[in-house]
Amino acid sequence: MDIQPATLTVSQLNRRARQLLETHLPLIWVEGEISNFSRPGSGHWYLTLKDEQAQVRCAMFRNRNSLVRFSPGNGNHVLIRCRVSLYEGRGDFQLIIEHMEEAGHGALQRQFDALKLRLSQEGLFAEEHKRLLPSLPKRIGIITSPTGAAVRDILSVLKRRFPSIPVTIYPSIVQGSSAASQLANAINFANEDNRCDVLIVGRGGGSLEDLWAFNEEVLVRAIHASEIPIISAVGHETDFTIADFAADYRAPTPSAAAEILSPNGEEIKASFQGYEQLLIATIQRRIQTFSQQVDHLQRHLRHPGERLQHQSQQLSNLKNKLQYLITSHINSYKNRLYELQTRQAQYHPNQKLNQFELKLESLEKRLHQGMAKSLEKKRACWENSAQLLHTVSPLNTLQRGYAIVMDKKQQIVRSVLDVTAGDKISTQLIDGSIHCSVDNISTVNQIIPEE
Repeated sequence: MDIQPATLTVSQLNRRARQLLETHLPLIWVEGEISNFSRPGSGHWYLTLKDEQAQVRCAMFRNRNSLVRFSPGNGNHVLIRCRVSLYEGRGDFQLIIEHMEEAGHGALQRQFDALKLRLSQEGLFAEEHKRLLPSLPKRIGIITSPTGAAVRDILSVLKRRFPSIPVTIYPSIVQGSSAASQLANAINFANEDNRCDVLIVGRGGGSLEDLWAFNEEVLVRAIHASEIPIISAVGHETDFTIADFAADYRAPTPSAAAEILSPNGEEIKASFQGYEQLLIATIQRRIQTFSQQVDHLQRHLRHPGERLQHQSQQLSNLKNKLQYLITSHINSYKNRLYELQTRQAQYHPNQKLNQFELKLESLEKRLHQGMAKSLEKKRACWENSAQLLHTVSPLNTLQRGYAIVMDKKQQIVRSVLDVTAGDKISTQLIDGSIHCSVDNISTVNQIIPEE
């Protein structure tokens, strides 16, 4: 019996061809010249990429072409990273472009190198600006996308290694034209918040344009100006951004940043277990030592009756000694009292009192005389000072017919240059003030007319 071969429709054939192309061919790089370039209202780009011998249709959707750093057009020589596909509706072989840059070294790479060189010359990457990371952070700040793989990797590592370290997430987009500004604002906010003693700034891996936000000058300067130490954890181990050079430490991946900041909980636990065993052994040795001391004391302990009899004998001896000393001191005090009574009879205090009274009267007289002379000198000095003060007093000057001229700000006018025609001035006399208006100004050599 003949078996009929399977029959495919055109759409099924095109679908299978597309699936084969997209499944078996990875992302590839292609270089060529743009022709037939168009930007329809959908925002997607359609073009033909050609060389001297062949051409191929290409499409770049708007979510990817918004990341292109130059404006392509017909005749541009470009380098694209793309995947091979097939447009099922027409059966057209085409390339779906994921990334586009100018051919040659690449515009993005040139921008990268130029900015890195300029900032390096400014000293933003100098080692003396690098701050030390805390050995055991009190709180870690994470600046990244709250929904990305990077934050999940970091939290997973921290939970595994040392889950007691608190974490604050400062959310920001990590890709696109506004990503660098948002990341810089998050760093500034974290410094104002001042709750964390170290920050992780990063994201997962990607292409050069995907990571371009971390090559923007605004972010690099924010990292350099941060008072909080920063670990840059961008992409994979082979990915380098300018933010890595400005940061205080570069981690090859976000997970590695978490590894660097978090101590190994298992190692710490093992250390504590070792300390516990050491402490137990020490206590056991001390208990053994004290037990030996107790045994020794028990062997040398005498009966309380012997101690009491010995102490009773000592007490009797001390009593006899005390009685002897008391009797001896009483006799000594009696002899001393007799001597003092004899000396008192020889030197009666009334004689000393009379001498002291005469000396006191003399001192009082000298004190009154000295005070009178001092007051007379002070009064003469005060009168001289008052006379001198009156001589230089502004009020005394006003009484002689002089006046004090002040402008509208109550500042003293010392020169004709301090006023102009039309200014309001006031003249202070001895008994009041006169308010005037300046009509004209005359100097030593000329008269300044009114304006």
